[in-house]
Amino acid sequence: MSNKVHRAYENLQEHLEKLQKKGLLYQIDRRINKDTEMHPLVRWQFSGGIEEKDRKGFLFTNITDSHGTRYEGIDVAIGVLASNSQIYGIGMNQPVEKIGERWLYAMKHPIDPVPVEEAPVQELIFVKDDIDTPGKGLEMLPIPISTPGFDAAPYFTAGLWITRDPETGVQNMGVYRGMLKSCNRLGVMMERSTLAGGHVHWEKYREHKQPMPFAVVLGAPPIVEFTGPQKLPIGVDEITVAGGLAGGPIHTVKCRTVDLVVPAEAQVIVEGWIDTEYLEPEGPFGESHGYMQIEEYNMTGTVTAITRRRQAVVTSIISQVTPSESSVIKKLAYEPIYLDHLRNQLNIKTVKALTMHESLTNLRKVLFIVMDQLASQTEVWRALNGAAAFQPAVGKYCIAVNDDIDTSNTDHVLWAMAYRCNPIDDVEIHKYRSRGHAPHSKGPIVESTMLVDATIKCNFPPVALPKKEHMENAKRIWEELKLPSLKPETPWFGYSLGEWNETWDRSAENAAASNWTLNGKRCETLRKPAGNTMTQTPVTIDQEIE
Repeated sequence: MSNKVHRAYENLQEHLEKLQKKGLLYQIDRRINKDTEMHPLVRWQFSGGIEEKDRKGFLFTNITDSHGTRYEGIDVAIGVLASNSQIYGIGMNQPVEKIGERWLYAMKHPIDPVPVEEAPVQELIFVKDDIDTPGKGLEMLPIPISTPGFDAAPYFTAGLWITRDPETGVQNMGVYRGMLKSCNRLGVMMERSTLAGGHVHWEKYREHKQPMPFAVVLGAPPIVEFTGPQKLPIGVDEITVAGGLAGGPIHTVKCRTVDLVVPAEAQVIVEGWIDTEYLEPEGPFGESHGYMQIEEYNMTGTVTAITRRRQAVVTSIISQVTPSESSVIKKLAYEPIYLDHLRNQLNIKTVKALTMHESLTNLRKVLFIVMDQLASQTEVWRALNGAAAFQPAVGKYCIAVNDDIDTSNTDHVLWAMAYRCNPIDDVEIHKYRSRGHAPHSKGPIVESTMLVDATIKCNFPPVALPKKEHMENAKRIWEELKLPSLKPETPWFGYSLGEWNETWDRSAENAAASNWTLNGKRCETLRKPAGNTMTQTPVTIDQEIE
């Protein structure tokens, strides 16, 4: 298929060119060891105090391994899908603020793919001896080790695993970890606890006593890649949703050795069969929940073909401890889905936003629900229960706060919990929650859910900071003095939370105008005998000031 054929989406090379033009890509031409240096180098931009907006993608063009092997014709790209939200938006061909809206549209308006006879991803075809000979096959691919010092092998981390339901014929496309074991063998973990589509298919093939055909897509067009981590309903073909995201059909081509179709503009395709009779040890591997997944029995596959572009780029995702590229991909896709569920499916219109806590907790465990201050307690609790029940693996802790709380700042949430939540009244714990995506330790198999109402239940005094106009004026002076650059963190000015009146406003205005003695006169007019009255009794009289 000619590259001149119209597409509604960009392939990986075109995406990299856009990142390069926007200054969002580092091209590393220095020799880099894929097994010891590559992932640690990129990891530093997530662990080195670099702000999200300043993170970039990495393209490695001079790759080796610890044996000195050189990899010709294939580069490795890391962080080019979602090192930050801007990069993700470029891959989606959408401004960041429209990403959520686009996801909702695509899921409601899928577009069937269009088959083609010839595809860039089949420029080179390797089968039989080119697959089964040591040093060839999977060993020809520069797949990096993600967690050097702990991982047992190179892993596909951005591979889209395509399988087909043997009963309905509908394909599924999910991102699962894939362990390289030899030139023609690999392991795969398809999550059982979260009903991964691939695992559902595997169970059916096992019942039929047949091996399961698979295809792993490496270096998919970004618009296709983003659908893999999204939790779509069982029975939905992700490639049709990718078409909805793109606004036009995805081009697909038939595999060479299995009855599956794959994105024609991908970089590399690995085809084969997954055994449904035997399992093998797989791992250890540093997982996206932030801990090592210890060795466990999982599926194993035999490779029957590898097809690729003559000049290819394979993607690898920075995952493990969050924040990471993996968590950015999920956060930008999951949050709008949850918000739509609460506001439009459950009709809780007082829900204003939903935030999945990212740093260290990996999104799934802690949810913050932002409620309008006018929301009734019944609506707050409907929102808490609705969020916790939406997915089995998401929402171990659900915390409701008001819209003056910045849920991107955990200190803000703790602030709300400290003063707006009475644990005996405002906390509920429910049994029987799936452990979900978590370390398979010897701890409990079934967890529980904690729901916390940290919203305001009555009027509060103002936040004790200078009013906005005074802080803005002071900021102008700060900048005139050329003092260090400011990065305002909320709250940076005081605001009312209901328990305030005009008399106190006028008192504050008097004080700011250096007329504070007027306030002293007012206090004098309100004198009363001490008698049995305790000190620190609130003043309830709204006394006028002359």
